[in-house]
Amino acid sequence: MEELIEHICEYVKKPYTDYAVMINGEWGSGKTYFWNHKLRKRLEALKIGGKNYQTIYMSLYGINSLEEISKKIFIETSPTFHKTLKKVVSEKEGNSISEYVKTGIDMANFFHQSGQVEKLDFSKNFTVENKILCFDDLERANVDVIDILGYINNFVEHDGIKTILICNEKELAIKYKYKNIELKTLIASYLLAQEKKLGKEEKPLLVQIENKISEIFVKSNDYERIKEKLIGETFEYIPEYPYILSGMIMKYTYHEKLCEFLKKNTSIMIAIFKRTNTRNLRILKHALNDYERIFAETLQAFPEVPVEILKTMLQFTLAVSFELKTGSIMKEKLEKIQNNQEYTFLTYTSSLLKDTYFYQDFEDTYFSNTISTYHFFKFIEVYVRSRYFDEKKLNQEVKEAIEQLSEKKEEEKLKYGKLLSGEYLRGSNQDFTLLISQVDQEIQEGSVSFYDYVPLFMVYEYFVDQKLLDKTKEELKKEFILGMQKSSKLCLKNLEDIHFSSDTYKSVDLMEMAKKEKEISKKIYQQLLKEKANEVFSLLETDILAFYQKMTKEYQNIAIFSCYPVETLYEKLCLISNYDLNNILRLIESRYQENKVLLKEEKKNLLALSDVIKKSLLKEKRTLQEVLLLKISQKIDEMF
Repeated sequence: MEELIEHICEYVKKPYTDYAVMINGEWGSGKTYFWNHKLRKRLEALKIGGKNYQTIYMSLYGINSLEEISKKIFIETSPTFHKTLKKVVSEKEGNSISEYVKTGIDMANFFHQSGQVEKLDFSKNFTVENKILCFDDLERANVDVIDILGYINNFVEHDGIKTILICNEKELAIKYKYKNIELKTLIASYLLAQEKKLGKEEKPLLVQIENKISEIFVKSNDYERIKEKLIGETFEYIPEYPYILSGMIMKYTYHEKLCEFLKKNTSIMIAIFKRTNTRNLRILKHALNDYERIFAETLQAFPEVPVEILKTMLQFTLAVSFELKTGSIMKEKLEKIQNNQEYTFLTYTSSLLKDTYFYQDFEDTYFSNTISTYHFFKFIEVYVRSRYFDEKKLNQEVKEAIEQLSEKKEEEKLKYGKLLSGEYLRGSNQDFTLLISQVDQEIQEGSVSFYDYVPLFMVYEYFVDQKLLDKTKEELKKEFILGMQKSSKLCLKNLEDIHFSSDTYKSVDLMEMAKKEKEISKKIYQQLLKEKANEVFSLLETDILAFYQKMTKEYQNIAIFSCYPVETLYEKLCLISNYDLNNILRLIESRYQENKVLLKEEKKNLLALSDVIKKSLLKEKRTLQEVLLLKISQKIDEMF
């Protein structure tokens, strides 16, 4: 992309040129976006001969006459043009002419017919110094492309104006090829008949005629001739998808949740977009507009909807949009499917039935690496296709998707649960062997819930005793302890997640495992406690009210004093007001009034804090602050 910008800047910098340059790319690939957000700004920043260039952008989409092009250039280049209308033009993105301005000029010329004003002569009022012309959508004009190129050639060849053409040359060639197609078909058929080749070759008749049309008319194509004369360089536009998609997403900043969700799932959208091989970013843009409502309505009906389902709905919205708007065979197939169950069946059987292979292709293109198995939402397909939004269908399908995802997660999560519950006895020998291998993997990966490791070890110990497993108990212990350590990092993330089992076991190996469980739990507990202590005591300096709230509610029964450095705590106490010191004295009195267990846990650090305070106040005369600190020390000593 940067290389393309540099090439075009070099073209503009040349003192004199008698040719234009062309940017060629497929429809919807972001060529206009590239002009508005990157290229135009760089060109207008160029300074040649002490002056900056002004860009004049003109979309030829729907243009019906060359005069309309002249109007645009006149508006942009005339130094005497009415300031209000000039402002309307300049405020438009990319300096594109507004229909309002066009209408104003047309009305002025209408009044000319009654002799009230002088008719504007656009061709005689151009000021072209330091101007860059940009003509977009060349293939979408309603004027003969040869006439347009001839018109543009006057500026390029005679005036040396820097000119950039943006188009889809493939569509331009098709459009030119099929101009007067009836006459061309007659001529091609006549010549094939004269050559006695009509219907004689192995190729279908239509292919023969098409090839003949290309042979006769493309070789003598006027477009190729004038292009060769006018266009000095043609650059292929290859879009930077992440950059363009980022720009699309930023348009949803007013919807914070949607914007954040789309940012997190940019890689999914780019992967799907690339797999479609369309390069049509316009379809992607429209799909995101549709998804905006789908996202908002879903969250309104299901505020706690799992993010996996929102992702799948995004993928399906993209899928339907691309299939419908590119004219794929799946357009009609999707319309006939009524629900996810039917879609799942068709996908499953598509590898067996030749005429339904496209369902599996659809699945592979849009839903690879998806957690949710609910992929088809009828309400989305109907909305994208017909613009009808069925809220009742949304509620039904999202509810089903949530239930299905929950069942899938439960099934995946509870493989080891089949051993704990005894459900494994219902399966065959092969089922048991498979289940053990699956649970072994869960144990090693730390997927088993931390406090289920000891009960699960009891089951495995039984299996070893019954010779169902080819492992020793020592090997088992090593595997389980490593798994427990991994699981502790995944499961024990909050203080309330941790408890200390008091169960006693007859087996020596089980007692060892239970002891290891406690050891790991205590270690994690201390780590979390230190983090919480740092968090809560920092509030003494920043938000004293929040400190009181946490100490009297969230940490009312948690030994938060037990792991915070007493010297640091003393320094913080010295910085707060006398009023707050008095409140902390009351907090200490009430905190341990009935909670003797907590007092015992925090005893060591509290007594250490008392000693620090006393050592710091070994002097006869004291301030009010020092008196209050000493009262805190005395209260601590009193409690013990």
